[in-house]
Amino acid sequence: MNRDLRGYGKTYPVISWPNDAVIAVSLVVHFQEGAERTPLYGDNGPELSAQPVRPAGSGRSWSVESIYEYGPRRGFWRLMRIFDKHDVKATFFCSGQAVEGNPIAARRITDGGHEIAGHGYRWLPSYEFTRDAQRADIAKAVEAIVSTSGERPLGWNSRAPSVHTRELLVEEGGFLYDSDSYSDDLPFFAQVNDRRLLTIPHSHDTNDEKFWPGPLVPGFTRPDHFFASLKATFDDLYAEGSKHPKMMSVGLHLRLSGRPPRAAQVDRFIQYAKGFPGVWFARRVDIARWWLEHYGDL
Repeated sequence: MNRDLRGYGKTYPVISWPNDAVIAVSLVVHFQEGAERTPLYGDNGPELSAQPVRPAGSGRSWSVESIYEYGPRRGFWRLMRIFDKHDVKATFFCSGQAVEGNPIAARRITDGGHEIAGHGYRWLPSYEFTRDAQRADIAKAVEAIVSTSGERPLGWNSRAPSVHTRELLVEEGGFLYDSDSYSDDLPFFAQVNDRRLLTIPHSHDTNDEKFWPGPLVPGFTRPDHFFASLKATFDDLYAEGSKHPKMMSVGLHLRLSGRPPRAAQVDRFIQYAKGFPGVWFARRVDIARWWLEHYGDL
């Protein structure tokens, strides 16, 4: 897998979104809870990724597991109420085992008109898998999402992709895009051997993961810091969009933005952005279909 450091370069494309929108806002919800690392699932220790509780040893941590459990138990439903309130649709990156543990939520996603996309069967770094194991994980994730939600995922996002991920997605077939890049403000095509795969970039900047203590500190220490980051990003991209329409990703996690004060900032941002003309709240699959239809030759 080669790197592309040039991208669109100085010939940045002037594109158009549906209804001449200035900016496409993509709300992305990560549904990982129930698929994270824990000895209960045969792992050699509990999930340690930037958690406020640091368990010792390799046994189960009830505290860490309960932090994750808050996401599907309460956070999911709080965020869904906000999306319903504003009549906006989101993309859910779902780990297969997570939705198997909460099939009611999986069906609520698709019944509500939201997109359900793949996020691995287990929420584990893809680079830890062998090529064959990752291939099996992708296929198992697709099967779990179809069986719980009734829809086949057309998009994919990894927890830390491997050098094989894009090749395996192309081999699996059926995917319109991946979101395993953070390298641009517009979609682009990645070369995968003799094929091309559309990439819809994600973002760490406008992502609630900065509420986690740990490697990302200094991050968000107050709920309104998240809103401030979202607003500043939106304002700048909206201004640029008058000449070069852009895309903005907003990353949400059930166990983080599903908490009351943080969910309030999600509500606040959606209301703020909807106050501007020319804003398209779009599922990533809608962005992919538009791009493939109109800009497939870029």
